[in-house]
Amino acid sequence: MHASSVTSRPETSIVISRPLRVLAWLSFLAEVIIIGTGGAVRLTGSGLGCSEWPLCTPESFTPILEVQGVHGVIEFGNRTMTGLVGLLALAVLMLTLQALSGRRLVLRAVWFAVGGIVVAIGVFIVASALGLPAAALMSTVLLLTVLVGAVDSLRRVGQRRDLAVLAWIVLVGVMAQAVVGGFAVLTDLNAFIVGFHYTSSLLLVCVTAAYLVRMYAAPGPRESAVPRWFAVLTHVTGLALALTILFGVLTTGSGPHSGDANIQRNGFDATWLAHVHSWPGYVLAALIVVLLISAWTLHLPPRNWLIVLAGAVLVQVLVGVLQARHGLPPVLVGIHMMLASLSAAAYTVVVLNLKRPVAAEQAPAVAAHAGHA
Repeated sequence: MHASSVTSRPETSIVISRPLRVLAWLSFLAEVIIIGTGGAVRLTGSGLGCSEWPLCTPESFTPILEVQGVHGVIEFGNRTMTGLVGLLALAVLMLTLQALSGRRLVLRAVWFAVGGIVVAIGVFIVASALGLPAAALMSTVLLLTVLVGAVDSLRRVGQRRDLAVLAWIVLVGVMAQAVVGGFAVLTDLNAFIVGFHYTSSLLLVCVTAAYLVRMYAAPGPRESAVPRWFAVLTHVTGLALALTILFGVLTTGSGPHSGDANIQRNGFDATWLAHVHSWPGYVLAALIVVLLISAWTLHLPPRNWLIVLAGAVLVQVLVGVLQARHGLPPVLVGIHMMLASLSAAAYTVVVLNLKRPVAAEQAPAVAAHAGHA
């Protein structure tokens, strides 16, 4: 994520403040860490440490140590981490909107938030009186409010819309993740919902990584910085990475780490899936080697990040082999989960380096060409 001036063209210049840069990095780190805390919930059998949602027990928001023990503490710790991730996402969004338009968009977002909270509280009260799932309905109203606020905000962004879009995606994603986590608990850790929960968290790591790249990138039109065949091969590599992660999620969903000793898995054969999971993994490793050699031979911009991606995938392969040979020890499974998110983030940065900013003197011509296309 190399830094280059974000104020190189006056017509699209904005000021990226130091607090925004710091909070954007913290948001990325928090998205990675919450995968670790979520993994700890699953790998220690604490998935139902809090039996309710959004409360921890029918009578308490926090776990009762004497009743739920350490499992309740671990599960509640992950829920607390979700709150921190949400606050960081909100802070990044507000500072982004301030950088793009001053107070105007920030105030509109605040008014949307206040209105959504008031309506959500009303829905909660009415739903509780009618015996309906009040917490779920309240969460749905809040999520819909954020979606409407995002659409309204993005319609008014005149510059660096990429940053606004990415910031809104993270906030909406975090709120949606909280709801999905609640469904995971209410469905007794359904393996497919838990798998979707993890995959969504991994995607949010990629989005926060993309925000960091774009935050440091020069604004304005962009052009290809690599040969077409290299770009195509890079996207094929992304497909191999996605398949590797997908089969990895299914493999974990059929293995012994269900999140609770009494929970049934997805019914697939874990041994067979482990072999299937490895096939796209080896294809992925081979494709990355080809990309890495090509990028360094041709001196292409993504070459440094391809080293990072290659390193992350190599460690992933080694950890995967070790955990398979030693009976899936929880620590190695947890490391494997976090490395998958870091590999996906590194790949995201590689893709974003396939293009470069157009030189200032060429920008008008490129913009005109895009308008006619």
